Amino acid sequence: MSAELFFIYDSHCPWSYATTPLVNALNQSLPEVNLNLWHCAYFSDADGENIVTKQQITQVKALSSVNFSPDYMNKLSQGKDSTLCANLMTWAASKTTHQALAILNALQAAHFSQGNDLIEQADLSNIVDEFKLSAPAKVFNKAKLTNDAEAQVHEIIALQEIIATQAIPALLLAVNDELILLSHNLYLQDPDAFVDAVKLELNKHS
Repeated sequence: MSAELFFIYDSHCPWSYATTPLVNALNQSLPEVNLNLWHCAYFSDADGENIVTKQQITQVKALSSVNFSPDYMNKLSQGKDSTLCANLMTWAASKTTHQALAILNALQAAHFSQGNDLIEQADLSNIVDEFKLSAPAKVFNKAKLTNDAEAQVHEIIALQEIIATQAIPALLLAVNDELILLSHNLYLQDPDAFVDAVKLELNKHS
């Protein structure tokens, strides 16, 4: 049986942040399920319109187990830009696959727990050093997505047409020729229950 999990997310999306613990739990419990981390670059235009509201954060906190630092909360009125993170994560998912999920966790911790905007190369320096990353200079061009990141966005759009939703985050389980959209929102406070739900799907389609 061939099984893969597709996590469509944005590093600066609070709901994606709340969903990552489910991916962590699944990766730990079922490492044989191949993990595909697809950054959709939803917050890739810093035009002032990509703002996270206090109401959104209140909803995320009520339905999940993640926390947001005062530094992050104080910057809610500022537009978000995930271009650099989209570039880095697309590169990491391809070139250092075994580290990609840990890098995503580090980026989200820096952004939501430490209030790091992650919009300048210097904002990423600690993470680059921690994981000993040797990403090319194009990854750190904050002005535009790399060709690889842009291509991935187009792949995501094509996949979203298949599943008939553009909502993010999205967790998709591919088992052989079947594609199952998982109801991750039901498990945001119980990652173990999410793992059990995935096991049921795997058994059903094995």
